[in-house]
Amino acid sequence: MNLWRNIKGTFQPFWVTLRYLFKRPVTISYPEQKRTPPPRYRARMILTRDPEGEERCVACHLCSAACPVDCISMQAAERENGRRHAAWFRINFARCIYCGLCAEACPTLAIQMSPEYELSNRDPLKLVWEKEDLLVDHGGKDPDYNFYHHSGIGVVAPRGGNDDELPPVNIKTNLP
Repeated sequence: MNLWRNIKGTFQPFWVTLRYLFKRPVTISYPEQKRTPPPRYRARMILTRDPEGEERCVACHLCSAACPVDCISMQAAERENGRRHAAWFRINFARCIYCGLCAEACPTLAIQMSPEYELSNRDPLKLVWEKEDLLVDHGGKDPDYNFYHHSGIGVVAPRGGNDDELPPVNIKTNLP
Protein backbone atom coordinates (compact mmCIF):
# COMPACT_ATOMS: atom_id res chain seq x y z
CA MET A 1 0.00 0.00 0.00
CA ASN A 2 2.78 2.37 0.88
CA LEU A 3 4.69 1.38 -2.27
CA TRP A 4 1.76 2.30 -4.53
CA ARG A 5 1.40 5.67 -2.78
CA ASN A 6 5.11 6.40 -3.23
CA ILE A 7 5.04 5.54 -6.94
CA LYS A 8 1.97 7.73 -7.45
CA GLY A 9 3.63 10.56 -5.52
CA THR A 10 6.70 10.30 -7.71
CA PHE A 11 4.93 10.38 -11.09
CA GLN A 12 2.13 12.80 -10.29
CA PRO A 13 4.33 15.95 -10.37
CA PHE A 14 5.82 14.83 -13.68
CA TRP A 15 2.31 14.40 -15.09
CA VAL A 16 1.38 17.95 -14.02
CA THR A 17 4.55 19.32 -15.61
CA LEU A 18 3.89 17.40 -18.81
CA ARG A 19 0.33 18.72 -19.03
CA TYR A 20 1.42 22.37 -18.69
CA LEU A 21 4.35 21.92 -21.07
CA PHE A 22 2.07 22.07 -24.12
CA LYS A 23 -0.34 24.76 -22.91
CA ARG A 24 -0.11 28.39 -24.02
CA PRO A 25 1.84 30.47 -21.42
CA VAL A 26 -0.14 33.00 -19.38
CA THR A 27 2.82 35.32 -18.83
CA ILE A 28 4.57 37.52 -21.37
CA SER A 29 8.23 38.42 -21.75
CA TYR A 30 8.22 41.97 -20.42
CA PRO A 31 9.72 44.42 -21.52
CA GLU A 32 10.14 42.85 -24.98
CA GLN A 33 6.38 42.28 -25.16
CA LYS A 34 4.07 44.89 -23.72
CA ARG A 35 0.54 44.15 -22.74
CA THR A 36 -2.15 46.58 -23.85
CA PRO A 37 -4.12 47.51 -20.74
CA PRO A 38 -7.90 47.81 -20.88
CA PRO A 39 -9.32 51.31 -21.49
CA ARG A 40 -10.37 51.82 -17.85
CA TYR A 41 -6.99 50.75 -16.48
CA ARG A 42 -5.74 53.15 -13.78
CA ALA A 43 -2.08 54.05 -14.10
CA ARG A 44 -0.38 57.42 -14.54
CA MET A 45 -2.45 60.48 -13.75
CA ILE A 46 -2.81 63.24 -16.35
CA LEU A 47 -4.17 66.78 -16.21
CA THR A 48 -6.51 67.50 -19.11
CA ARG A 49 -7.67 70.65 -20.86
CA ASP A 50 -11.18 71.87 -21.66
CA PRO A 51 -12.42 72.27 -25.29
CA GLU A 52 -11.15 75.85 -25.34
CA GLY A 53 -7.61 74.71 -24.54
CA GLU A 54 -7.54 76.05 -20.97
CA GLU A 55 -6.49 74.00 -17.97
CA ARG A 56 -9.43 72.26 -16.35
CA CYS A 57 -7.91 72.20 -12.87
CA VAL A 58 -9.36 74.90 -10.63
CA ALA A 59 -7.12 74.00 -7.67
CA CYS A 60 -10.02 73.09 -5.39
CA HIS A 61 -7.81 70.69 -3.36
CA LEU A 62 -10.44 67.91 -3.45
CA CYS A 63 -7.96 65.52 -5.06
CA SER A 64 -5.35 66.08 -2.39
CA ALA A 65 -8.00 65.68 0.31
CA ALA A 66 -9.22 62.40 -1.22
CA CYS A 67 -5.73 60.97 -1.65
CA PRO A 68 -5.17 58.30 1.05
CA VAL A 69 -1.36 58.54 0.84
CA ASP A 70 -1.18 62.34 0.57
CA CYS A 71 0.92 62.44 -2.60
CA ILE A 72 -0.76 65.42 -4.32
CA SER A 73 0.00 69.04 -3.52
CA MET A 74 -0.82 72.30 -5.28
CA GLN A 75 -1.25 76.02 -4.84
CA ALA A 76 -4.33 77.85 -6.05
CA ALA A 77 -4.17 81.07 -8.05
CA GLU A 78 -6.68 83.25 -9.87
CA ARG A 79 -6.42 85.02 -13.22
CA GLU A 80 -7.64 88.52 -13.99
CA ASN A 81 -10.92 87.19 -15.43
CA GLY A 82 -11.68 85.30 -12.21
CA ARG A 83 -10.77 81.88 -13.53
CA ARG A 84 -8.99 79.72 -10.94
CA HIS A 85 -6.03 77.54 -11.80
CA ALA A 86 -3.19 75.71 -10.09
CA ALA A 87 -0.09 77.88 -9.89
CA TRP A 88 1.84 74.68 -9.34
CA PHE A 89 0.66 71.11 -9.13
CA ARG A 90 2.84 68.26 -7.94
CA ILE A 91 2.34 64.52 -7.52
CA ASN A 92 4.75 62.02 -6.05
CA PHE A 93 4.35 58.82 -8.07
CA ALA A 94 6.69 57.03 -5.66
CA ARG A 95 3.92 57.31 -3.04
CA CYS A 96 0.89 57.06 -5.34
CA ILE A 97 -1.03 53.77 -5.07
CA TYR A 98 -3.04 54.43 -8.29
CA CYS A 99 -6.35 54.07 -6.51
CA GLY A 100 -8.07 56.69 -8.69
CA LEU A 101 -9.76 58.48 -5.79
CA CYS A 102 -8.27 61.78 -6.98
CA ALA A 103 -9.89 61.34 -10.40
CA GLU A 104 -13.24 60.49 -8.80
CA ALA A 105 -13.08 63.53 -6.52
CA CYS A 106 -12.20 65.98 -9.31
CA PRO A 107 -15.34 68.05 -10.15
CA THR A 108 -13.86 69.44 -13.38
CA LEU A 109 -12.62 66.13 -14.86
CA ALA A 110 -9.16 67.65 -14.92
CA ILE A 111 -7.56 64.61 -13.33
CA GLN A 112 -7.89 61.44 -15.31
CA MET A 113 -6.06 58.15 -15.16
CA SER A 114 -4.20 57.08 -18.28
CA PRO A 115 -3.23 53.48 -19.14
CA GLU A 116 0.48 54.38 -19.22
CA TYR A 117 2.06 52.14 -16.59
CA GLU A 118 5.81 52.38 -17.18
CA LEU A 119 6.91 54.80 -14.46
CA SER A 120 9.73 52.95 -12.75
CA ASN A 121 12.91 54.83 -11.99
CA ARG A 122 15.89 54.25 -9.73
CA ASP A 123 15.89 57.83 -8.47
CA PRO A 124 12.74 58.50 -6.37
CA LEU A 125 13.06 62.24 -6.94
CA LYS A 126 12.44 61.68 -10.65
CA LEU A 127 9.04 60.27 -9.75
CA VAL A 128 7.90 63.67 -8.48
CA TRP A 129 6.09 65.15 -11.46
CA GLU A 130 5.15 68.79 -11.89
CA LYS A 131 2.14 70.29 -13.66
CA GLU A 132 4.08 70.72 -16.89
CA ASP A 133 4.81 66.98 -16.95
CA LEU A 134 1.19 66.03 -16.27
CA LEU A 135 -0.64 68.50 -18.51
CA VAL A 136 -1.80 67.07 -21.87
CA ASP A 137 -3.22 68.86 -24.91
CA HIS A 138 -6.54 67.04 -25.05
CA GLY A 139 -9.67 66.60 -22.99
CA GLY A 140 -9.10 62.99 -22.06
CA LYS A 141 -12.07 60.65 -21.85
CA ASP A 142 -14.66 63.46 -22.03
CA PRO A 143 -13.26 66.04 -24.47
CA ASP A 144 -16.44 68.17 -24.69
CA TYR A 145 -16.91 68.86 -20.97
CA ASN A 146 -16.21 72.39 -19.80
CA PHE A 147 -16.65 72.96 -16.08
CA TYR A 148 -17.00 76.71 -16.41
CA HIS A 149 -19.94 76.35 -18.83
CA HIS A 150 -21.87 74.51 -16.12
CA SER A 151 -20.83 76.14 -12.90
CA GLY A 152 -18.43 78.95 -13.70
CA ILE A 153 -21.09 81.61 -13.62
CA GLY A 154 -19.72 85.05 -14.32
CA VAL A 155 -16.25 83.79 -15.31
CA VAL A 156 -16.57 82.41 -18.84
CA ALA A 157 -20.15 83.40 -19.63
CA PRO A 158 -22.30 86.07 -17.99
CA ARG A 159 -24.93 85.00 -15.49
CA GLY A 160 -27.74 83.35 -17.47
CA GLY A 161 -25.65 83.25 -20.63
CA ASN A 162 -25.12 79.50 -20.86
CA ASP A 163 -27.33 77.33 -23.08
CA ASP A 164 -28.88 75.31 -20.26
CA GLU A 165 -29.27 78.23 -17.86
CA LEU A 166 -32.15 80.58 -17.23
CA PRO A 167 -31.53 84.31 -16.86
CA PRO A 168 -31.32 85.60 -13.29
CA VAL A 169 -34.57 86.41 -11.56
CA ASN A 170 -35.07 89.66 -9.73
CA ILE A 171 -36.41 88.48 -6.39
CA LYS A 172 -37.90 91.87 -5.68
CA THR A 173 -40.54 91.18 -8.35
CA ASN A 174 -41.88 88.37 -6.12
CA LEU A 175 -42.69 90.79 -3.31
CA PRO A 176 -46.35 91.78 -2.87
